[in-house]
Amino acid sequence: MTTPGTAKDAAAASVATQEMPPRGFDVQKIREDFPILKQTVYGKPLVYLDNAATAQTPQTVIDAIDRFYLAQCANIHRGIHLLSERSTAEYEETRAKAQRFLGAAETREIVFVRGTTEAINLVANSYGRKHVGAGDEILITAMEHHSNIVPWQMLCEEKGAVLRVAPINDAGEIVIEEFEKLLNRRTRLVSVSHVSNALGTVNPVERMIEMAHGKGVPVMIDGAQAAPHLKINVQKLDCDFYAFSGHKLYGPTGIGILYGKASLLEAMPPYQGGGDMIRTVSFEKTTYNALPYKFEAGTPNIAGTIGLGAAIDYLNQLGLEQAAAYEHELLAYATKKVSQLPGVRIIGTAREKASVLSFVIDGVHPHDAGTILDQQGIAVRAGHHCAMPVMERFGIPATTRASFAFYNTIEEVDALVSGIEKVQEVFS
Repeated sequence: MTTPGTAKDAAAASVATQEMPPRGFDVQKIREDFPILKQTVYGKPLVYLDNAATAQTPQTVIDAIDRFYLAQCANIHRGIHLLSERSTAEYEETRAKAQRFLGAAETREIVFVRGTTEAINLVANSYGRKHVGAGDEILITAMEHHSNIVPWQMLCEEKGAVLRVAPINDAGEIVIEEFEKLLNRRTRLVSVSHVSNALGTVNPVERMIEMAHGKGVPVMIDGAQAAPHLKINVQKLDCDFYAFSGHKLYGPTGIGILYGKASLLEAMPPYQGGGDMIRTVSFEKTTYNALPYKFEAGTPNIAGTIGLGAAIDYLNQLGLEQAAAYEHELLAYATKKVSQLPGVRIIGTAREKASVLSFVIDGVHPHDAGTILDQQGIAVRAGHHCAMPVMERFGIPATTRASFAFYNTIEEVDALVSGIEKVQEVFS
């Protein structure tokens, strides 16, 4: 396990050549797009650093949802009246926006789900049940979110299969040689996070996909933390499945995307039965709808889907790559400042990171640290972050996690540092 001194040295070294965030990125102007950021908490300006859990929503997304309920609230598909036609058109346009956002080949490769968790469960139940049997193996990594562990455990228990776990090193990076060794003739699926929610590690997924495909193994990518911060092209990655959640992408809760290669989705049975996923129904037999509708049973989250489309529009207008560059500099600045604090240890010092800064304070439980930071108006996440095996790997019960978005500022990082010093003062 990394010692406190080693962690600080690694963190400091990783930002030694970094400079302040680029001046061309007008953060103050961008913040005007997010009404919630203008409020105070306990009499202090809100410093929102819990973006890895849920990002805030710009006014344009709120307006899109309001417009649906105010002017066109109606169910989609099959309706022949004007409101239904409007809603259907905007709903399906979001599918096209998601296709372009992910670089997918066809709109039918885009399935609307409630979020990344449901997407993984869909693949586990539909693809997994069909292709995984007794003695087979599923390969994940030691840095996964519970949503990318539990569905595979459930499948393995049902089928008599084995869940294999590729280890991570003291910096929180995948040990790629061990990952490759675990790929074998019994491996039926690989499922890995693109970016770790607990550590911020950016995994070398393109290389991992290439290794898996070399053994004929399909790959599912949990992109919940990657989609808001990295430019994604699923065709370039050549992944078989990719998932992300709308609420981490500055959109509404309860909506997300599963991308799957059309050839795989075509061969998969429906995940749920009900309305809209059928062609014909009789008491003798049901025939299923075409892609992607056979995976979209029941009335969907229409307002949320339209809101997600607005969020994608917002990011496209803002420029995701420019925003990501700013976030990278912000994270580097925060890493440097926090690593210089005595008695504070950063958990997760990978060479490639995005958005997340997790840390522990000597003699202070993360829940206590989070409570005191909250009293300073600073919103962070404290706990195991639905990644208990990561905490076990580093020999800690939990961390305090600050996670950044393009609307955060240098001043807010400084407020975080002052807040940590306040925590230490209280517990001194």
